[in-house]
Amino acid sequence: MAPHEAGHGDTPALPDALPIPVVDNHAHLDIARGDAPAMAIADAVTKAASVGVDRIIQIGCDLEAAQWTVDNLDAYPALLGGVALHPNEVPRLRDEGGLEQAWATIERLSAHPRIRVIGETGLDYFRTGPEGVEVQQESLRWHIDLAKRTGKALQIHDREAHDDVLRILAEEGAPEKTVLHCFSGDINMARACVEAGYFLSFAGTVTFKSAGALRDALAIVPLDRVLVETDAPYLTPMPWRGSTNASYLIPHTVRAMATVLNVAVPTLCSALSENSERVYGPW
Repeated sequence: MAPHEAGHGDTPALPDALPIPVVDNHAHLDIARGDAPAMAIADAVTKAASVGVDRIIQIGCDLEAAQWTVDNLDAYPALLGGVALHPNEVPRLRDEGGLEQAWATIERLSAHPRIRVIGETGLDYFRTGPEGVEVQQESLRWHIDLAKRTGKALQIHDREAHDDVLRILAEEGAPEKTVLHCFSGDINMARACVEAGYFLSFAGTVTFKSAGALRDALAIVPLDRVLVETDAPYLTPMPWRGSTNASYLIPHTVRAMATVLNVAVPTLCSALSENSERVYGPW
């Protein structure tokens, strides 16, 4: 841990509120980090709203989390949801003989009217070796089809698989509303995504000192294609890197993004809010 990073046990302070409310495009409110329990949903929603993050997309990307997401959406008007099988889940489900049943469960859960996202799905070549590539790609194609059949947005997880993600989206025909969650590509990939009409969502990584290439990619994204997220409880922005992330910390990321994009913070906030409702519909 670098000297300027927080420790896992530190509780980040509330940042200054944003002038116009924005959406946390991707969070896992059900996941705890370390030994502490996950923050209660009501607390997470209240703290976020107090700093101008008044809407959250809760993502459930395994069977248990997908069910948890559906079970909690109606009680919290600030939440919309997404369900899918994370690419790292897929090889295990195949090996256990349960992949097709799991797909059927995700499709059933996706029918809930407050589920507006099929995701996160995608490819992850970092944690899954060559033996998992084929089934990950098969699952990505299945989720693309589900998003198109249901008219819901698609959120893509892409880790060390940029070329294959873009290829499969092109081969299948990407849904009208496709989001590259926690965008991690370079400036050339950002250009390709913008040209394809995708939305690019940036997390706290864009604030890291080492992320110069990511900031270069952000700089060429038009305001009508940019989103912001936490990926909570992970990827906590500076100056709280190393602590547990939460939606209330998004103002740090938004202000860093505004600097990169050379726009006023209120201008970016307006774009983030409008883009989110274009992708997911009204809350």
